[in-house]
Amino acid sequence: MYSGLSGWMDLFIKVLQKLPLTLLMLGLSLFFAIILGVLIAVIRIQKQPVLYQLATFYLSFTRCTPLLVQLFLVYFGLPQLLLAFNIDINSWDRLVFLVIAFSFHTGAYLSEVFRSAYLAVGEDQLEAAYSVGMSYPQALFRIILPQAFVVSLPNLGNNIIELLKDTSLAFTIGIIDIMGQVRIILGNNHGMGMFQIYVVISLVYWGTCILIESIIGYLEKLFKKGRVSLSRQ
Repeated sequence: MYSGLSGWMDLFIKVLQKLPLTLLMLGLSLFFAIILGVLIAVIRIQKQPVLYQLATFYLSFTRCTPLLVQLFLVYFGLPQLLLAFNIDINSWDRLVFLVIAFSFHTGAYLSEVFRSAYLAVGEDQLEAAYSVGMSYPQALFRIILPQAFVVSLPNLGNNIIELLKDTSLAFTIGIIDIMGQVRIILGNNHGMGMFQIYVVISLVYWGTCILIESIIGYLEKLFKKGRVSLSRQ
């Protein structure tokens, strides 16, 4: 029974029990999405013929297909595809497939965020790095990317929030995150209505998004005040 104040509290506790798993999915997917996003951004900036075309195809496919379809393609399709090459990944944990799908999806959007931030830094920074004897990789990691990271923070924060909301699809492949927990509660509920249950899940997502926004806002202020330098001296 989920009636009265104690019922609300019990419901919150049950939902929050799965929040660590949701944050784990968010963190892992974001980590690999950032790596992929940086790589795709650099490929598109340098415009290397073959890699550029592959990156363009990847971005087009990712943007024009729903995330749920991409998740199902990875979860149901990838094992069948690899079986054709005698590679069996059916024993992999569901979380692995989810992280793969979410990383590829979010990486596409982050690549545009990083590319725009890179271009906003300006070619003069790159030329200045060359003038002191730096190679392109050195200039990229010591000069360009640290500045581009600061420029990209607002859009990066928006994409993190979108990724958090995307994790609500995890239950479709059997992962019991906070949304999956709500589905279980709905199936066993005998006291509190559906509206109240979704109010609770909304508040949990809302509160988590507010926390993310606060962290991003703090980082923006921190970098703007020059308290933190990401580049090597």
